[in-house]
Amino acid sequence: MKKVGIVMGSASDLPVVQKAVDVLGRFDIPYEVHIYSAHRTPEQAREFAVNARKKGYGVLIAAAGMAAHLAGAIAANTTLPVIGIPCKGPMLEGMDALLSTVQMPTGIPVATVAINGGANAALLAAQILAVEDTALAEKLDAKRKMDEADVLKKDWEIAQQLNQN
Repeated sequence: MKKVGIVMGSASDLPVVQKAVDVLGRFDIPYEVHIYSAHRTPEQAREFAVNARKKGYGVLIAAAGMAAHLAGAIAANTTLPVIGIPCKGPMLEGMDALLSTVQMPTGIPVATVAINGGANAALLAAQILAVEDTALAEKLDAKRKMDEADVLKKDWEIAQQLNQN
């Protein structure tokens, strides 16, 4: 199975990245996590992206806040799918990061999840890898069925508690 490369712009993004790591772990998807900044370590970020395919990555996730140029910088240097996670920052509640991540120029796409959406980034990465991995696709189907069962159980519990018959 291809692995997922996760890059965060700074150590402060770790709580968001941890959500992605947890999901990937539950699906037994191999991953590596690195800190590379689009601004402070641009050469290392570029080298990571340029060599990602050769190193066995199938999808890359980039988490960054504020100016959030990391996902775009990574995507500019690879044709692998890149998923951007805009991280909430101190100034604009993450809207600056969201707009920086989602507004990419034509030809350099970045799939973007919600602000602090680490879990969804990992699930999207799993879905991309599952295109070629039937066992992983089956695990994703099973998760969806479990999620459905959980919601229906909660529906039944609330109905028992609150509905008047």
